[in-house]
Amino acid sequence: MQKSPMTAAGLKRLEDELRQLKTEDRPAVIRAIAEARSHGDLSENAEYHAARERQSFIEGRVIELESLVSTAEVIDPATLSGNRIQFGATVELVDEETDKERCYQIVGAHEADIKENRISISSPLAKALIGKEVGDSVSVPAPGGDRTYEILKVTYK
Repeated sequence: MQKSPMTAAGLKRLEDELRQLKTEDRPAVIRAIAEARSHGDLSENAEYHAARERQSFIEGRVIELESLVSTAEVIDPATLSGNRIQFGATVELVDEETDKERCYQIVGAHEADIKENRISISSPLAKALIGKEVGDSVSVPAPGGDRTYEILKVTYK
């Protein structure tokens, strides 16, 4: 069984979603199915079919989350240190072409969220950054052509 690296916060988010699905969403959809059944003919009952579709989604997501939680290998970035970039690092970069600064944390694939500045360890940018240190430049393939970034700061929190 392959372990998936994940931060403690990422694991907590998955566990919270799993708990929500099992304790609130699953019982609610079961009630909705029961209510829709009470309306009679199921072949033309849109509410019944929508509730069954929702139930199917919930059950699939529960299975997926249980698998992710069971294979999670929690890595606490706060216990790491150094100038070399590795899993869990928060990296400040500057785009050498535009001088725009960016800050990203390298996290597991299932907890990545670009809106929260968390990038997957398997993303092209993270792959280019791993093993580098402050002052290094990295080139990352992008749809509009390669982008070059200089590493300004590496922290573990």
